[in-house]
Amino acid sequence: PFTPTQERIGTVVIRVMTAANVWLYRLTGGRLGGRFPGGAPVCLVTSLGKRSGQPRTVALLYLQDGDDVVVVASKGGMSHHPAWYHNMVAHPDVQVDVGGTTQRMRARRGTPAERAALWPRLCAMYPSYADYQKRTTRQIPVVILSPTT
Repeated sequence: PFTPTQERIGTVVIRVMTAANVWLYRLTGGRLGGRFPGGAPVCLVTSLGKRSGQPRTVALLYLQDGDDVVVVASKGGMSHHPAWYHNMVAHPDVQVDVGGTTQRMRARRGTPAERAALWPRLCAMYPSYADYQKRTTRQIPVVILSPTT
């Protein structure tokens, strides 16, 4: 597990790296910043802030599952969920940008059965997820983003 100091520093590092990735992704339409080192695909997800109600955009690794986009609220295995997860719980209507194509979607936490089915595929895409889950006592949520009609 991370110490409280490591989590505070890690939170700042994640925030800075995410802001840089969002900027680069937007600047190039996803040509740069659209893949994580190791090849996992990256999308941009914009949700409303839980308290502020203001748009917040994060760059997240994702797994395409049919029409759904699946993301993981890992925060590197820290002891608490990332802010974007709380934002999506409070305001599930989101906008997802994959490679420059934007779509309105609705976020929901995957059921235990969905998580069990998706987790091996997510770990195959990005093996560090398995390490993150071992590092924390919380169950890392799998979030399913489905197109709205």
